[in-house]
Amino acid sequence: MILLRRLLGDVLRRQRQRQGRTLREVSSSARVSLGYLSEVERGQKEASSELLSAICDALDVRMSELMREVSDELSLAELAASAAADAPVPAPVRPMLNSVSVTSVAGVPTERVTIKAPAEAVDVVAA
Repeated sequence: MILLRRLLGDVLRRQRQRQGRTLREVSSSARVSLGYLSEVERGQKEASSELLSAICDALDVRMSELMREVSDELSLAELAASAAADAPVPAPVRPMLNSVSVTSVAGVPTERVTIKAPAEAVDVVAA
């Protein structure tokens, strides 16, 4: 499930970090508690329009720019979710043990197992 509050928090955090500012600086400027701003950035709290306005003012970012970036993130998340839902689920592959040989590497016994899967052979080295 795509949560708008998480996307919004991610965008707010990136905006703040691009400016090289700390949570403390922005929370003080926006007159929002440090803990609450942190929860908003982590997507744990829903931000009211008044709170978003105060944060945007503190970051000197237009709310429309912020929301446009959130909208772009939401579009990408929806596309990814749609593609994942439409992707065929591959059938499980059961590899067959083809051969086992024991060798040593620098005096340490190492088991070399060759696994043959339906269309290809895969070497697995276990130490």
